[in-house]
Amino acid sequence: MKNSMSTRLTQLGVRLEELNHLLSSETITTDLDKFRKLSREHAEIQPIVELYNSYQQTEGDVQTAREMSADPEMREFAEAEIQAGKEKLVQVEAELQKQLLPKDPNDERNIFLEVRAGTGGDESSLFAGNLFRMYSRYAERQRWQVEIISQSPSDVGGFKEIIAKIIGQGAYSRLKFESGAHRVQRVPVTETQGRVHTSTCTVAVIPEADEISEVKLNPADLRIDTFRASGAGGQHINKTDSAVRITHLPTGIVVECQDGRSQHKNKAQAMSVLSARIYDKQMSAHQSEQAAERKSLVGTGERSERIRTYNFPQGRVTDHRINLTLYKMDQIMDGELGEICSALMSEHQADQLAAMMAE
Repeated sequence: MKNSMSTRLTQLGVRLEELNHLLSSETITTDLDKFRKLSREHAEIQPIVELYNSYQQTEGDVQTAREMSADPEMREFAEAEIQAGKEKLVQVEAELQKQLLPKDPNDERNIFLEVRAGTGGDESSLFAGNLFRMYSRYAERQRWQVEIISQSPSDVGGFKEIIAKIIGQGAYSRLKFESGAHRVQRVPVTETQGRVHTSTCTVAVIPEADEISEVKLNPADLRIDTFRASGAGGQHINKTDSAVRITHLPTGIVVECQDGRSQHKNKAQAMSVLSARIYDKQMSAHQSEQAAERKSLVGTGERSERIRTYNFPQGRVTDHRINLTLYKMDQIMDGELGEICSALMSEHQADQLAAMMAE
């Protein structure tokens, strides 16, 4: 095991002891947010530390067996123990390497799945419908929920575009490698000469963003002015400085409120409206970022761009990124994507491991 890996595992062991101490403290129960955060960290670290303890225990067992092998009567038994220990060390180290890989913070999130027809006219829209059914069937097999957000059916069936939300634990981790151009080669139902046509569809898989439950406002970013309300409202409302104007300096958003009888009530209402407007502005910015990410994910939809080819005459599905070819077209189109998804995840982990070992 590399020294850098051992150092990291030792650090995690120390951190686990700190977490055990913090979580057993009586004061932690008064801060539920901190308690939940520390509990999540504990749940992530504990299995890794236990695995490392098993590795160290096995190393000790191998060393003990080596010492026993000096005794002629124990040599055969000791050599068998040494061999078994070495095999276990290889397995545990490989698992530790996987556990130490950087975690994608989006992996457990729900996703938005977008399927769009590309080149190929009616055949492309028909295939978009086939792809959406494939993903829907896969989601059903995973016991995930599928909610259609918007759809634009084509005149011949299928979709020009369809967007759905898939709700389920680990949805993004399993489907994030589906983004890109998907190419189909088959004889369209509209083809009278029996010729094979090539069409494309684009797929984008985007993790659902965290909801912003509240907008944190820095008092230093606010200018609050009070003034006398104008217009109808009774004797009191027109004689006191109960109206409130709040300016959010970083964004320039201005909110006024003068409907309430008290300055306190108007200020609370103005803060609520201000928070809502800032939230809306943040969501608009986030949607712009998503649009940019979507553009990078789906490409142009040209025939030359593809991550996967579905060749119906040969019953073949080929993922070009990992050179994986499967001759099970019917099963895959019916949602049996497990083999492809697992292979893509394994390849990604292998790339991460190679990068980690090169450091």
